[in-house]
Amino acid sequence: MSFFTLLLLYLVPRTITMHHGTRTPCTDQLPLDLLSRVLPVGAPAPPSGLRMIQAGGVRGVRFSHPHPSLSFPSSQLLMNCDLFPREFSIVVTLKITRIAPKRNEYIFSVVEEKDEENKNGKGDKGERSDEEQNRWRKVEDKDKGRTQEKDGTTEEDQKRDRRRERVGHRGRLLLGLRLSRDRFHFLFQGHGGVMERWVFRGVRLADNRWHTLVLAATGRYARLTVDCNTPLELVHSRSFPSDMRTQGSKFHIGSQGRRKGIFSGLIRQLVLVPGWDATPDVCPSSNPRLAELAVPAVLLDLPFKQTEISLALPRYEAEVHVSVGLERKCSVSVRGQLWFNPQGKGLYLCDGTVWVSMLKESERLDYVEEHQILPTSSETYDIEVFHVAGVGLMAAMAHSSSGLGSAVYLWTHDGFQLYQNISTYGALAWRHFTMGKKVFLVVSNSAGGPGEEDKKSPEQEEGVEMSVIYRWSDRKRRFVRFQSLQTHCARDWEAFHINKHTYLTVANHRQGDNNHTIDSVVYRWNPGTKSFQVHQMLRTSGAYDWEFFSVGPYHFLVVANAFDGVTTHVDSVIYVWLNGSFRVFQTIKTFCATDWEMFQIGSRVFLIVANGHRLHGNGPSRYAINSTIYELDVNAQLFIRFQDIVTYSAVDWEFFTLGEESFLVVANSFDGQSYSLNSVLYRWQGYEGFVPVHRLPTIGCSDWEFFNFEGESYLIYSSAKAPLSKVFKLKTH
Repeated sequence: MSFFTLLLLYLVPRTITMHHGTRTPCTDQLPLDLLSRVLPVGAPAPPSGLRMIQAGGVRGVRFSHPHPSLSFPSSQLLMNCDLFPREFSIVVTLKITRIAPKRNEYIFSVVEEKDEENKNGKGDKGERSDEEQNRWRKVEDKDKGRTQEKDGTTEEDQKRDRRRERVGHRGRLLLGLRLSRDRFHFLFQGHGGVMERWVFRGVRLADNRWHTLVLAATGRYARLTVDCNTPLELVHSRSFPSDMRTQGSKFHIGSQGRRKGIFSGLIRQLVLVPGWDATPDVCPSSNPRLAELAVPAVLLDLPFKQTEISLALPRYEAEVHVSVGLERKCSVSVRGQLWFNPQGKGLYLCDGTVWVSMLKESERLDYVEEHQILPTSSETYDIEVFHVAGVGLMAAMAHSSSGLGSAVYLWTHDGFQLYQNISTYGALAWRHFTMGKKVFLVVSNSAGGPGEEDKKSPEQEEGVEMSVIYRWSDRKRRFVRFQSLQTHCARDWEAFHINKHTYLTVANHRQGDNNHTIDSVVYRWNPGTKSFQVHQMLRTSGAYDWEFFSVGPYHFLVVANAFDGVTTHVDSVIYVWLNGSFRVFQTIKTFCATDWEMFQIGSRVFLIVANGHRLHGNGPSRYAINSTIYELDVNAQLFIRFQDIVTYSAVDWEFFTLGEESFLVVANSFDGQSYSLNSVLYRWQGYEGFVPVHRLPTIGCSDWEFFNFEGESYLIYSSAKAPLSKVFKLKTH
């Protein structure tokens, strides 16, 4: 992933801060991928001393000898803190064939570098405390007069090496993780400089199979989980130190910084998790031997599975047949053969089941044409396009009228046609989600129901705002009421899945007329009660939108905060999922934020915010303002500003792709004088970012949705100021 480090950072107060004159421990950071530090993305070849190996269809790395590229300063990893975390987890996935008797092999180590001790021209003893110098003298006294035998190192030499390791002859070992034939060792410098060893016995991993281990440590307690089985627990007489200083030290991956003890097996995953036990994030797993928390991208996505071979594959020749013309069936008998489609100008390879595209002329957007003007019963704030198996493509539209309610439309060759009316009360948004094969819709109602006079909705109490979940009935072929949840001027719902659990979160905009700083709610599906129940409350300020997304094994939830009762210049918040709940990851200043959209281009991760307008107190509003794209910088663990785009009271962004091209379309709703103005379609131009390519006339545009049907691509927008929606067809060449 590439990053624009010269751009202005929207830094926020982090949980970890550096205080002058104090030592700060590392806690509550995101998991730290140690292996990625020595596997740079996009490098032409692996670093010296390291080879990528494929074993059983899975990639790992093998270390041949220590090299500077396989180590890095602790300060680059443990940023803004100089003490090793007092509570942490280590996740490692490895494969090892055999370990010789009495041999120890290091998975990784943290070593206090000798150069740091010898700075300013001081010798090996220059920076040592009196106690350490006394220990050093004792070692030197014991070593005097000893000679090396001609046939190699003696037992006394080995003892001497071990003593010198303890006192820093080759750089003092602060912490290490190593394996022996049937034991798993965790070593660290305890109080008084004494090397402590926590040993898990009976751990036999040298069986030529992949294994995933999670070591969790805090205080005197340690727990080792192997392949998500019953953990081994250890209670030591001495605690892990809370003041282990990491300044001037280095992480060494696959060794302790020298040839002796280098790891001879394969490593696929190596993650340090400061601040918590990562076992629940790894286990249970459908494949416990290869359970993943953070595997480097270069070790993922193999095209084939074979026995252990080097990834530097030899060239080979084979007889290849190419068929031209109409598509023939792809089967095992024609696996590996090619088919050229002259009509679609594409080249395909049969993998034994389906034709896989190898080379195809990319679609390019030519122009946009109006396809359908769809009259609606009232103004529409939101559209949700989704698919129901056996029925087709559908669109739920949130109509503003409480009397007429909202509607679900079905796509036909003539466009969207009315399919079902649903009673809603000031509907502002719909969200579609699934649980297994069941299909659901949830509506954001912003007004209270009419009470007992409405016999169709007995759960809607007068003056009480209830948003409603609907379930698709295969028998009735309609959406039917499923569950009601009390909300407060609900602006949006977001649905997502984490660890096989289903969650819903609502954006509560305000309670009453003036109270905007209230709780929005995360709900979790309870299979026992067959209902959604409160899981977590998150404080928001005029919440307008939620966006959930995942980056690798990490799950994020970002809220668009619009107004705190005084100003629209408020913080929107990005949360990260840790230990079963969302915690603050980053805050970003926004101006009446109305929407977040996450998208990826290649391996790059972006977030774009729709800023509505600037307002403070009784001052004038500004509607022509910047909406901003942010890019994720993994190393800094922040989203940083990438591009500003001038918008006019923007209320929505929609990202989509056509062929190999990426696009964004904005819903411009008001310029301070008129609701009739152009919404703009932007195309990704790489270094230039997004540039405008089409302007689409809209009236009070409130939402855009992109969808495909039978190979054709469309955009639909809703109007909050006119009883119509409009479908555009994207013409490509």
